[in-house]
Amino acid sequence: MTNNRFELAIIIVNYKTPKMTVDVLNSLKQEVANLDAQVLIVDNQSQDDSVIQINEWIIAEDRRQKFRLIESPLNSGFSGGNNLGIKSIEAEHYLLLNSDTEVRAGALQALLTTAEDNPEAGLIGPRLEWPDGKPQESCFHFHTPVSEFLKAASVGLFSRVLGRYVVARPVVDTIEQFQWVSFACVLIRSEVIKDIGLLDDAFFMYFEDVEFSYRAKKAGWKVIYQPNAHVVHLRGGSSPLKSQAKLRKKLPRYFYESRTRYFYLLYGYWGLTFANIAWSFGAAISGLREKLFKHYQSNTAEGQWRDTWINFTNPLKAYIHPKDYD
Repeated sequence: MTNNRFELAIIIVNYKTPKMTVDVLNSLKQEVANLDAQVLIVDNQSQDDSVIQINEWIIAEDRRQKFRLIESPLNSGFSGGNNLGIKSIEAEHYLLLNSDTEVRAGALQALLTTAEDNPEAGLIGPRLEWPDGKPQESCFHFHTPVSEFLKAASVGLFSRVLGRYVVARPVVDTIEQFQWVSFACVLIRSEVIKDIGLLDDAFFMYFEDVEFSYRAKKAGWKVIYQPNAHVVHLRGGSSPLKSQAKLRKKLPRYFYESRTRYFYLLYGYWGLTFANIAWSFGAAISGLREKLFKHYQSNTAEGQWRDTWINFTNPLKAYIHPKDYD
């Protein structure tokens, strides 16, 4: 831990995305120039030329005062990488930032001002958008057994009737509270970490943001969305899961391990069981629709019927499977 305490520490975890990481660093140069801030890039043992490329960028024009690279001895996933960065620097606020992002002008200051104006806000998310400026869904309700049914069934009528259980919330243009926001970019007040601890690094990737937000809200902190802070999110650039799901390809094991851990931590064994049964029921409806209507395609991924039960008998078990995590 350094002796200096910064107003803002930006943590970027890189795993085999050096070009994207350099792009987001370029977007940060002017944004951090007049802030009491430091940017930490954590390389999650990429085992490619990431360290070389990022170091070359830092050394160029002597950017070492604002930017620092940390080499992790292992690929510890999203939570582990961010925790390593957080533990390496003291700051009033921590901004967790994906490598597949670009920070628009004024976004950092807008987030910091929002934190100053809202001392009860523990987490603040910006407006995530595509490069053309179109907004992305980035504010959510917690995943529940009912939302698992709705997601698997993919029936508009069910989603309208049970709308309050739909996870993704409509994009809004005003500052509002939500249950959780995307951790592709999120500002976290240091007091929150002191209060509830770091991210749960037993989640290799996925659901760690939801679980952390749940703990924060349970401790009394608010989660706020600030639409005036604009951050481009290329979505899927730092992880292949969304593209795999869209193509109905088999999802990596760590996704299901994280899902099982999440439902068990929030809802216990019965909640986890109900979530799996609800998902299966929804998937059966979706599969039936696919057989009856030629134009309809189920969103069930390959092997998902079986994989939803991964770690069910030992839901807190967190194995590392390097071959699955590449």
